[in-house]
Parts: sequence; structure tokens; C-alpha cells
Amino acid sequence: MPGNHDGWSPVPFSTRIGRLITRTRATTEPTAPLDTTTEQGGRPGRRLALPALVAAGALVVAGGTAVYAQAHKTVTLDVDGTTRTVTTFAGSVDGLLSDEGVATGARDSVDPAGSLSDGDVVTVRHAHRVTVAQDGKHRTVWTTALTADEALDLLAVRDPDVQLVASRSGGGRPELSLDLSLRGPATIVVDGKELEVGDVRTTVADALEDAGIALGGYDRVRLANDDERHVRVVVQRVSVRTVTRSEEVAFSSSEKDDPSRYVGTQAVTTKGVPGTRTIVERVTTVDGKETKRVLVADTQTVNPVHEVVSVGTKKRPVVSSGGGGGSSRGGPIGDTRDADSLNWAALAKCESGGNPTIVSANGLYHGLYQFSVGTWRSVGGAGLPSQASPAEQTSRAKMLYLRSGAGQWPHCGPRLFS
Repeated sequence: MPGNHDGWSPVPFSTRIGRLITRTRATTEPTAPLDTTTEQGGRPGRRLALPALVAAGALVVAGGTAVYAQAHKTVTLDVDGTTRTVTTFAGSVDGLLSDEGVATGARDSVDPAGSLSDGDVVTVRHAHRVTVAQDGKHRTVWTTALTADEALDLLAVRDPDVQLVASRSGGGRPELSLDLSLRGPATIVVDGKELEVGDVRTTVADALEDAGIALGGYDRVRLANDDERHVRVVVQRVSVRTVTRSEEVAFSSSEKDDPSRYVGTQAVTTKGVPGTRTIVERVTTVDGKETKRVLVADTQTVNPVHEVVSVGTKKRPVVSSGGGGGSSRGGPIGDTRDADSLNWAALAKCESGGNPTIVSANGLYHGLYQFSVGTWRSVGGAGLPSQASPAEQTSRAKMLYLRSGAGQWPHCGPRLFS
């Protein structure tokens, strides 16, 4: 039995008994030796003193035993699913947890709270911080659930479509601070297939490993409940790649006045050339579908060449069709210097292949520029154009151009400006 130095006992019974005996001896002991065999008047209580004191001491001891029994308790302590039996003298749940070295925070759950009684079951659940996916966005929440399915059940009260997101630091094993399942089977959804996981206690990473599923560096793992409230582990295959492509850059164009060319004529003096731009993008796909495209670089690797078009501003002269004093062959036929700058050789090659004596199959068109006899005579020609010299044919062609323009040769006329 504990002595007077035990802190839990409120009665220092050893000291109280000693004091009672001392006080009795001081008030009842006679000056002469006592006769312990003869009773004397007024002294019968002398023999009853010791039994009374012994009885008083017995009451004190009985009271201490009752206090001890009340202070000593046997309780069950459940910390995050790990249960053990504890004997304690603590009078409160806080005192029990302090004695057992169980620290708790504001988000943790402790039940019951307050005073502690013998036979109590004290349950402690430490809060876990988990990442959830909701409406396409990630956020962090706290839960005291021990398992993934329990956490999903609690979260589903607010949103049945909420998902738990397993973290993967450095692209390693998917970690979740909760077990995969304690109450039922689970299903792994990956690569268009569904794999059943038995009703066992395991982690997300171990479940995937046991199923032979290897994760890529960017793959994601999420947990959700199915219609039967069983856990579904959804693996999303994520690819992030860099894509490079080229695009053409259109060239610009401008016109400049050219006093050496007649009004209504123009020529490309500087040919425009398209440029090239190189575009680098980072493309993210989830299960084969593109979800994100980020521009990394856009560089113009080849500059375009600016096009310049010369536009004629020179007025056309008025040319007489007869040509005073002109002969039928090789005589003066008017001033054709303004047409000298055009490419007559290109026109002749297009019209006749450059043959001055050629006649069309139907006999209507003659020579280098395929004159009709009527048109030939309208510019002062005599005889057949195919019988005139190449020089005369060219001179007459220039006169026709100055009078009527390149439209006299609908198909080959643009060659004059090449």
C-alpha cells in the first residue's frame, strides 16, 4: 500500500496517527506507575484508547484505498487506427494524451473531450492535407479520414464529383497520405481498360505496381467514387512535347512612278519573295487529346523581299496611220522610239516562234507578230506581212502598239513587259 509520500493520496495518514498517540500520552499518563491489572475509578477509558486509535487508522487507510481505486483507470487509446490499452491516473483526456506523448493540433479530432473515466475509448484522428480536383481546378483541403474512400465519402457531401489527386514529387511513386481502401474493392482505370483490385488494404502506389502499371514522368493519378461508392483510381496519360513548325511571311508590295513607261503600262522591277517564321510551341495532351498549347518562341528566320512595281506615267503620242511619204516596204513609217523599250522578241516568240515567214494554218495571220492583212495595211504595210523583212514587221508592230496597245495580242501581249 502506498505510504505518505505518494502524491495522488490526499491523506498523510502515517503522520496523523503519530500525532494522535502523542497527544493521548500527554494527557493521560499518571505520575506513579500504573497497575495494569486493577481497574481504578474514572480510569476505564485508559484501556480503550489504543483500540480507538487503531480503528481511526483503519478508516484513514480505507479512505486512501478508495481514492487510489478512483484515480487509477484503464482506457483504450485509438490513434489513427492504431489501438492499445492504457492504464493511467490522468483525470482528463488532455492529461492522458500528454502522458502518452500524443500531440494534437487545431484541425485534429479527439473524442471524447474533457474528463476521463475508467473504460473510456479515446479516439484521435490527425488531420491530413490532401489535394482535390473540383470543377477542373486543384485546391488543398484537410481531412481526418483514414482511408481514401472515407475521405471521398466526406467530401462528396458537398460535391459528388470531387476527386483526390495523388502527388508525385519528382515524377516518382504516386503518394497519398491515406490508404487506398479498407472497406471494399477498387478499380484502376488506365489506357482505356478497367482493372479490378481486391478487397485489401494497400496504398495507391502499391496497387498500381501490383497491377503492372508504369507511370510516365507527367502522368496523373486521381481517385474518385463510382456509383457504388467504391474507389476508382484513374490514371491519365499526359504527354508534354515541343513542336516546331514554319509559316510563310507574305511580302509587301509598292508602286513607283516610271516616266519612261507609257500610262497604262507597268512592270515588276523587284520581284517579291515570301519570308519564313519559325514557331516553337509546348503542347500538352491528356489521354491523346490536346489540352494546352503554350508559345515558346516565334522567330522570323527569313525576311521577305519587298516587291516594287514600276507604273508608267508617260503620255502616249498621237500617231498617224498613213505616214507621209512612206513607202510600202521599208520606207518611213512614223516614230516608234517610244515602243523600243518593250520586249518584242518575247512577243514574236510567243506569237510565231520567231519565224518571220510563218503563216497560220487557216492562212489569215502572217509573220512574226501574226498580222492579219487588214491590220497590216492599217499601219501602212503593203503586200503580205510574211513577205516583209523582220525589221519592217517589228516597226509596223510598234506602230500598232502605239495606236492600240498590247491588247492587239490578247494572249501574248503581256510578254512585251517581261
